Amino acid sequence: MSEKTLLSLAYGAAFTGGERAVAFSELENLTPQFKNGDAWLRKNASEGKEGFGWLNLPKRNMDDVQTLSRWLATRESIVQVGIGGSALGNLMLHGALLPPYWNELSKTKRGGPRFFMSDNVDPADNRAIWELIDPESTAVIVVSKSGSTAETASNFLFFWEKLRDTLGEPAARERVVVVTDKEKGILRPFVDETGCKRLILPEDVGGRFSVLSCVGLLSAWALGIDCKALLSGAAAMDEAIVKAGSILENPAWILAGLSYLHMKKNRNLNVLMPYADALERFCEWFAQLWGESIGKDGQGSTPVRALGAIDQHSQIQLYTSGPDDKLYTILTVAQGQKDIALPAAPEKAFEKLSYLYGKSMDELRNFEAFATAAALSKAGRPVAALSISSLDAYHLGGLIQFYEYITGMMGHLMQVNPFDQPGVEQGKNYTYGLMGRSGFENEAQEVRTLSAKINERTVTL
Repeated sequence: MSEKTLLSLAYGAAFTGGERAVAFSELENLTPQFKNGDAWLRKNASEGKEGFGWLNLPKRNMDDVQTLSRWLATRESIVQVGIGGSALGNLMLHGALLPPYWNELSKTKRGGPRFFMSDNVDPADNRAIWELIDPESTAVIVVSKSGSTAETASNFLFFWEKLRDTLGEPAARERVVVVTDKEKGILRPFVDETGCKRLILPEDVGGRFSVLSCVGLLSAWALGIDCKALLSGAAAMDEAIVKAGSILENPAWILAGLSYLHMKKNRNLNVLMPYADALERFCEWFAQLWGESIGKDGQGSTPVRALGAIDQHSQIQLYTSGPDDKLYTILTVAQGQKDIALPAAPEKAFEKLSYLYGKSMDELRNFEAFATAAALSKAGRPVAALSISSLDAYHLGGLIQFYEYITGMMGHLMQVNPFDQPGVEQGKNYTYGLMGRSGFENEAQEVRTLSAKINERTVTL
């Protein structure tokens, strides 16, 4: 595979499945819907419609983000406060493109700040972060469009109080960066009152599609990730999708179509299994992107996160011999970095391991990926093999744009809005009511009534 190749999709084994097999003609027949879907995405993106702006992020000016990242890069530590789309994208970028155990490296080896994510409402986790940082040389980034998300608000209140009490308010506000809406939301008055550093969230970009905006790029740039290459790869992917003349030349249409058709045939689980530890967080990001976007109107395809070769030893028994309710995508990196050659061992006890001598860890891992795909295919389970030539910023940017596009196209095929999340909002409103937020009294009463029903049959040991 050429270094200039964005990705490669092998999908011949995706048409297996016995009586519920997807026929190639069914995929081809979706071509008019793909063309309409692409036009729908691009028209709404060009008009600035809410939710569609991610399509244009690779070509937007990010100078303000890069400028602020230079100041962040001088800090010893960065704490980002956010949840969901305001956290998973950052962790995905860092996990894929930074050395493992980043915070454990010396400052010289890192060449950038340590990074901590405060996402879940966990007092032990937040206290641990605070005890690990030096407030004097730390920056706190808080990301929220509304500012009222209970988890983000709670965590930020904790760190803001700690900074203020330790350093005094003038010094504390110099160490805070707020990423929020231009005009609305609880954090906007805080920005105006304190004069802290700030960036504006794009109005037309939803949280789970925001990784290539200031939400993901600010910390990534500060930690030394080549964000221009990320954006360049995403732009190149979008251009390649536009230029594809037919479904046979467009892997994004193919994978979206296969996902849709297999879902229609009751394969309602979509397994993404990368064979690279650095892509483990990519699966976490994909799970929110996919599940929150297309789980609508009683329809959906549940994202399943797996990691090769670890889950080859924990899940493949289920995948090959359990229910036929899944579509599998095996994701590999053709060329890893700093591969390890397996040495020959002189001890006679290791003679039976001689088949490993002279091979490499990357070679073994990729062979295991091929073996897993083959085992799934032999069991009659639909599987596609997706590969990128190397895991660098350019190719990761392309992969991000690829999956965001597939998700948008999947929503179009299903005739649901992939850019809202009414189910999430209901849970948020119940939480607001239980916590006593004004205006949510009815929600508080409703959730108490529902909780009583849930608890009317209880057993304890």
